[in-house]
Amino acid sequence: MFYSAKLANFGGLTKSFAKVKTIKIWNDSPSERQLTEIARDLEMGQIMVFPTDTLYAIGCDALNVKAIDRICSLKRINPEKSNLSIICADISMAAEYCRIENFGFKLLRDYTPGPYTFLFRASSTLPKAFKGRKVVGIRIPDNETDRAIAARLGHPILTTSIEYEDEDYAVNPSLISEAYGDKVDLFIEGADGTTEYSTIIDCTGNQPELVREGKGEIDF
Repeated sequence: MFYSAKLANFGGLTKSFAKVKTIKIWNDSPSERQLTEIARDLEMGQIMVFPTDTLYAIGCDALNVKAIDRICSLKRINPEKSNLSIICADISMAAEYCRIENFGFKLLRDYTPGPYTFLFRASSTLPKAFKGRKVVGIRIPDNETDRAIAARLGHPILTTSIEYEDEDYAVNPSLISEAYGDKVDLFIEGADGTTEYSTIIDCTGNQPELVREGKGEIDF
């Protein structure tokens, strides 16, 4: 049975008396105190559900191997067979974790922040969970909260979309929290979600290739 946490607010930081802790972000503009709290929790290995510019997602500190293992287990992902994606604060952060050709930089400049996942060749700076994987998905979403969390961490957030059967459980934050309240440690509540996935562009070859058409238009 799912349950809703009983919440109390202490100085702008929301505490939960149930398993999941909820932090409400207004107008996609987190406070400094909220960012500090979220980054601290992620550094401790906690996993979260959080809003993006597409679907709500499950995420963690992308350099925390144990947290990545928890998410892979929750989503039944085999990291040896699936490409993993990370959210970066900006292009400079992305360049630390993948190899970007000139046309890739141009795409990132033209289309980010935005609802796109760009596939690049992974670099050796990624953690153990990425070892053996030659490709990593890079997201710089049009969501200030996500980029600010990554910036406060100083490195990327691992990200994978939530799963749902009923569309309401993809869109309504209260229902998303209900569904994941006993599966994650932290729920970042933002605006309503969507059911649209990101557009995926493969940038590992000599020219970009559209892999999946989702939210957002692209012309190359």
